[in-house]
Amino acid sequence: MNFDFSDDQKFLKNEARKFLQANCPTSRVRQVLDDEAKAYDEGLWKAVAEQGWLGAAIPEAHGGLGLGRVELCAIAEELGRALAPIPFASTVYFLAEAVMLAGSEEQKAELLPKIAAGEVIGAMATSEGPGAVSAANLQATVTDGKLSGVKLPVTDGDIATVAVVLAKEGGKPGLFLVDLTGPGVTREPLKTLDPTRDAAKLSFDGAPARRLGGAGEGLSLMEQVFDRAAVLLAFEQCGGADQCLEMAKDYALNRYAFGRTIASYQAIKHKLADMYVKNELARSNAYYGAWALNTDAPELPTAAAAARIAASEAYWFASKENIQTHGGIGFTWEVDCHLHYRRSRQLSLVAGAPRVWKERLVSQLERRNAEAA
Repeated sequence: MNFDFSDDQKFLKNEARKFLQANCPTSRVRQVLDDEAKAYDEGLWKAVAEQGWLGAAIPEAHGGLGLGRVELCAIAEELGRALAPIPFASTVYFLAEAVMLAGSEEQKAELLPKIAAGEVIGAMATSEGPGAVSAANLQATVTDGKLSGVKLPVTDGDIATVAVVLAKEGGKPGLFLVDLTGPGVTREPLKTLDPTRDAAKLSFDGAPARRLGGAGEGLSLMEQVFDRAAVLLAFEQCGGADQCLEMAKDYALNRYAFGRTIASYQAIKHKLADMYVKNELARSNAYYGAWALNTDAPELPTAAAAARIAASEAYWFASKENIQTHGGIGFTWEVDCHLHYRRSRQLSLVAGAPRVWKERLVSQLERRNAEAA
């Protein structure tokens, strides 16, 4: 079976790279990083919306392009490579996927066209502090359509207009759509390692909430949304990891020490080789995840967990070794290495840390073995 992109998908990927090279150089990323009042690049967000990327996987009937998840994966990889400082993941991987998965026809008709047009910024609010989310530690509640509770950290929560919130209703977890521009919502920005992807603490006090999906299905729906998002995030991480490898390779080929390029030294060769191996392993898992996502295969939970784990490890390792290859200058603010290190740490915690995904992977494999027996 061939898991590679088709010629049309490769063309889309190449065009996305050209667009981002022209419209999202690292100088624009640094503008968001250096300006505390600037949470994201609004100009880039509008440009991406005009390209139709926000609606790549949204059906044409709801204002999208209807291309499919594999095409969205191709775009995600280039966004990760470019370190795009926009709330693309929160809006497309989480909000849009949640609405397409569990939304009513009325909710789809209301939100999906706005997402595709860039008129809505999304957020996924499930965590209430350290530790994995479960029915036992869930404190947020919905009573008579009013949400009360606290969620933190919420990626892009300081700029989002609509959030998907996990809360209890009648003692059972459910997913709810909340208008963050409406009453009963208070936001508190949180400092993160990567200011180009902000986070916030969201406090709800009687905020109007509409259920997404069936009553009591919150944890099941959350896991399904996370599985979808995990594959798309893995492609972002693969894009970033590949860019780190290219940066390290180019620097090693042009930096001389004792009359030789440092790329000729065995220690540097080993670093680059190790980065390449981890990147290729992550890409293999990401492609398998893309196939499972696009075909809605029963293997998706396993494939998503494997992709998430491998990509998180590859991006972190590549960003770290890229700094080491650059030597002392790699630790300075002026060199772009730290931008990828920051983003690798941020992406590894979205939708659950690698430790959580490792536990999910083991659980999935044990379940499949039990079913086979």
